[in-house]
Amino acid sequence: MANRETDEVTGVDTTGHEWDGIRELDNPLPRWWLYMFWAGIAAAVVYWVLMPAWPGVSGYTRGVLSQSDRADVAVALKDLQTIRGAQAAKLKNATLEQIEADPELQAYAQAVGQSVFGDNCATCHGVGGVGAKGYANLRDDVWLWGGSLEQIHHTIQVGIRSDNPQSRMSQMPAFGRDQMLTSAQINDLTEYVVALSGRTADAAAVRRAAPIYQEQCSACHAADGTGDQAQGAPNLTDQEWLYGSARADIQGQIWNGRGGVMPSWQSRFDPETLKALAVYIHSNAGGQ
Repeated sequence: MANRETDEVTGVDTTGHEWDGIRELDNPLPRWWLYMFWAGIAAAVVYWVLMPAWPGVSGYTRGVLSQSDRADVAVALKDLQTIRGAQAAKLKNATLEQIEADPELQAYAQAVGQSVFGDNCATCHGVGGVGAKGYANLRDDVWLWGGSLEQIHHTIQVGIRSDNPQSRMSQMPAFGRDQMLTSAQINDLTEYVVALSGRTADAAAVRRAAPIYQEQCSACHAADGTGDQAQGAPNLTDQEWLYGSARADIQGQIWNGRGGVMPSWQSRFDPETLKALAVYIHSNAGGQ
């Protein structure tokens, strides 16, 4: 306090603090700021009294209003179930074909399916199912495991390479990583796949790779490269690529044999929700 002085310019006392020749003025806090500060403290005290606020060893203070967001959500869900009850019951008891044949029930299923898709599927498949690299586009009509309503429903139920005992299961060999083929053979095979998709490719490499393809790849992708939905083997002759169509992407897939995982939703959703999700995808995303 011995260093407190009065500033000659402003006439305000200093605090006695000084940094690099700059002295701090001892100005009082603005009155409006003090009012807001004390009002905030008062509001906090009132909130602590009225609402759940302070944690304890075995619980928390309930507040005199006994407000519970958990209870409010439970009531809201119960009300929602009551509102949806009749349609949900019809959805539960109807077959997939009956749902799509009933315009009113189909509209209800699509509304439920869209909500569920947005909350659970859009993270990987994108908004509306447009997909991304490594994640299937559900808006085209290209399906690894079949695009009928029943096939889509089954895929949603059991997943792909999931922990469900009935999961859809396929495995692309890692021809390079596991040293099943040489780098030169994989380069030739890349050109062969490029040629299958109707693009210009190295003719000599395609000739060299032809017997390799028939020996190593045709069992799954078919002799003509059109794939096999029963095995989840993609069609190599179209222009749809899960991991990219560039030569480097195709070479990387042959080398590493990548395969994604889709969770099984059977244990997470009730039967009517699974049906609604299947109907939504089939109706709005190019189902066969």
